[in-house]
Amino acid sequence: MGLVDDGFDVPEVHTTKDFRLELLGPEHNESDHEAWMASIEHIRATPGFDSGWPPVGGMTADENLADLRSHAERSARREDFAYAVLDPATREVIGCVYLKPGPPGDVRVLSWVRADRAHRDEELTVVVTRWLAESWPFPVISYR
Repeated sequence: MGLVDDGFDVPEVHTTKDFRLELLGPEHNESDHEAWMASIEHIRATPGFDSGWPPVGGMTADENLADLRSHAERSARREDFAYAVLDPATREVIGCVYLKPGPPGDVRVLSWVRADRAHRDEELTVVVTRWLAESWPFPVISYR
């Protein structure tokens, strides 16, 4: 069973004045890889990222591409969803949002932003929480 029912129209994009969220996929590889590689220590200090990702030594661009393909496949199967967070003006990846299963019907949310955008973390949390409450079918949203 997926994170959402088959009848739910999963948003591919969500845009606000300050952020553009797009389903994460191989097309984000270069910018995504650069974003998190430049922010490993910062991401590992972000609540919820205590499972060993990102790896301290990083990954190659090819390894990252395989990871992005895996995210896209899981999103297509509705198992979980990963969104690239883009700067709407430059379209560069400045973070990611992950929607993962919680207790039945609920969602667990994790997000990170680049170290040089750390001041935007709380703003992203507010935007994503509002979006999930207004546009997704989750009775409970557990952020981090």
